[in-house]
Amino acid sequence: MKNIIEVSDISRHYNVGSQIVKALDTITVDIKRNEYVSFMGASGSGKSTLMNIIGCLDSPTGGKYKLNNKDVSNMSENELADVRNKEIGFVFQTFNLLPRASALDNVALPLVYAGYSYDLRKEMAMNALKDVDLVDRATHKPNELSGGQRQRVAIARALVNDPSIILADEPTGNLDSKTSYSIMDLFTELHDRGNTIIMVTHEEDIAAYSKRIVRLKDGLISSDKKN
Repeated sequence: MKNIIEVSDISRHYNVGSQIVKALDTITVDIKRNEYVSFMGASGSGKSTLMNIIGCLDSPTGGKYKLNNKDVSNMSENELADVRNKEIGFVFQTFNLLPRASALDNVALPLVYAGYSYDLRKEMAMNALKDVDLVDRATHKPNELSGGQRQRVAIARALVNDPSIILADEPTGNLDSKTSYSIMDLFTELHDRGNTIIMVTHEEDIAAYSKRIVRLKDGLISSDKKN
């Protein structure tokens, strides 16, 4: 199966006073279409920095990053924003939902930026809510939903644009164990339907749901194994 992500000798350095901090130091990793991969590592290992580069939220200091055969390493902020909107669905630990908007409007938000008509946005958002079994909560606002339901809304929002990859950053970090496993079962379903999923987690039991675990330490890949 063809690679959807190709990261070659990627580095990310930060200037802190007179010091140079190497958050990432020559990382090379490929991810194929429909893979389900977890990035793991302790705080400061580089996993979040790598996730930010893969998510086009940050640019590398050196090296090359190709997403869907497109070199995004040196794109401008506007170009990166366009790639994020079209190619990447984000799921965050804190849900990042608009508090005064309904579940349906939260899910439809990426489609506003993509220029879809109101009727088409509503139809596509409802279909995404159907994918996460939340159609009956379409008119509810986030404060009227449980933590698990809010994360399902966030997952529906990530799916609505039919992105190339879904990036999940500690997706169960704010959920209890039972709800966490329910959300991970949903990710398994989405992977079985053909979605490419990349997850950052520090929890072994959550990473166990993925099919491949890439461990980072001190800005380098320490192991890369099928699960």
